[in-house]
Amino acid sequence: MKTAKELLYEYLEKIQTPKDVARLFAEDGAIELPYLKSLNGNYRTKGNDAIEKMLTGLLKQAPGFHFINIQLLIDTPEQVFAEYEVDTLFDGKPYKQLYMGRLVAENGKIKLIREGMDMIAVTKIKG
Repeated sequence: MKTAKELLYEYLEKIQTPKDVARLFAEDGAIELPYLKSLNGNYRTKGNDAIEKMLTGLLKQAPGFHFINIQLLIDTPEQVFAEYEVDTLFDGKPYKQLYMGRLVAENGKIKLIREGMDMIAVTKIKG
């Protein structure tokens, strides 16, 4: 059974293949980006199909999206907390972002990834 740390690294490494990422999640697993709510954005995506669709849409806007400079800060078998960055183009605009992510694992699957981010970087691409 995969640990939270193993699931996080696999999620970060496979972000370019939404179908593979979605398979890492429990059927009722979710990705939450709560700060998007401040921009009236959808901040919670739940379920494998919805996660695959959301990531596919993200990659259409940011084809080079991938995570770099991964720093694991807290590691238990069921939960991890890490910081990771993105430096890419989003709709043709530079997008540099620092994410803080907490992953909760359950039965070898991702139950929840909750990520925080710099909203100023997001507003620059939303223009």
